[in-house]
Amino acid sequence: METFLKNISYEIGDLSLFGLRFFEEIFRPSFEFKEFIRQCYVIGYKSLPLVSITSFIMGLVLTIQSRPAMSKFGAESWIPGMVSLSLIREIAPVITALICAGKIASGIGAELGSMKVTEQIDAMEVSAINPYRYLVVTRILAATLMVPILVIYADLIGLLGGYIGVNMHGDVNLVLYFSEVFESIKFLDIIPATIKTFFFGFFIGLIGCYKGFNASSGTESVGKAANSAVVSASLSIFIIDMIAVQLTDLLF
Repeated sequence: METFLKNISYEIGDLSLFGLRFFEEIFRPSFEFKEFIRQCYVIGYKSLPLVSITSFIMGLVLTIQSRPAMSKFGAESWIPGMVSLSLIREIAPVITALICAGKIASGIGAELGSMKVTEQIDAMEVSAINPYRYLVVTRILAATLMVPILVIYADLIGLLGGYIGVNMHGDVNLVLYFSEVFESIKFLDIIPATIKTFFFGFFIGLIGCYKGFNASSGTESVGKAANSAVVSASLSIFIIDMIAVQLTDLLF
């Protein structure tokens, strides 16, 4: 147990130093803008199909499962408001972030891990190219920007799924549905839920880059880096969400 705690402490310390270097490099000149745009495309656009399907099913299933309980109290008209609050405040941000942790963190970890094992990162250093700025900074920034956008997109698709679910056992106009949705939502519901997604994206990118950048020699370490990146990023999402919920409860 003592050895395990010591290893965890070393890991957190190394990750913190790795993250501090990001804030040092980001303010230095010669930012790799083309690579940043490419990573936004890879991280954001290519994640849209998976996020779309998942968020639509979330909204649909949540609506269908909520109807029996709400109908017992004659509160079926509250379903759009309940679904919208559940999706926007908690379900959509966390589930979308977990999807991104599985797809993005593992992809970054495997990509950088294979570059580390095949000595491509060492070759970049020999060629007077800063591999951290080119590989790490661009990916962390892209993940930090794209995850909140994906979450907002997931909110919308989830609400559309909720609309389909409401109309499976009724006939609700689209305008009426969204008017009930927006009547239930306040800015204090949207702002904290959106702010925490930036932290989700940052740590997904940071952990994926850290695991891949520090992969040991051997092809087996690439798989370990990808697997470890997913587990660590998913755990960090739950921890950040727990802290965000506590802070929101205290401040608002």
